[in-house]
Amino acid sequence: QVQLVESGGGLVQAGGSLRLSCAASGRTFSRDTMGWFRQAPGKEREFVAAISWSGGTTYYGDSVKGRFTISRDNAKNTVYLQMNSLKPEDTAVYFCSAHPSVTSVTIVQAKNADYWGQGTQVTVSS
Repeated sequence: QVQLVESGGGLVQAGGSLRLSCAASGRTFSRDTMGWFRQAPGKEREFVAAISWSGGTTYYGDSVKGRFTISRDNAKNTVYLQMNSLKPEDTAVYFCSAHPSVTSVTIVQAKNADYWGQGTQVTVSS
C-alpha cells in the first residue's frame, strides 16, 4: 500500500518555526518530483513548494519564498518543509504530494499529483 504520511504540524506563534516531514512507504519515491501544498478553510489547495528527485532544484510559491525551505533525504524516503517566520496567514492543512510524471518543479500542480498524504494541521497564532 502506497502511503505518504505527514507529521510535524502544530500550533505556533507568529514569527516561529515548524518543520514538517513526509514519510513515504509502499514504493520508492526517490526518483519522483515531490511537492507540498496547503489548504485553508474555504480556500482552494495552494502550491507551496516542490523539489526535484535529486534535491538539486527547488521551486516556491510567492507567498512562502524566502521563509520556507523544501528538502529531501532519498535514503529515508522522506521530504521536509522547514517553515520559518510563520504568519497567521500560513494557517492551513499542509499536504505532501508525489508527481512521478512531472520532470520540472515549475509545473508542479495539484492536478498532476499521483499521490497525496492525509495532511497535517499548522496553526499560527497572532
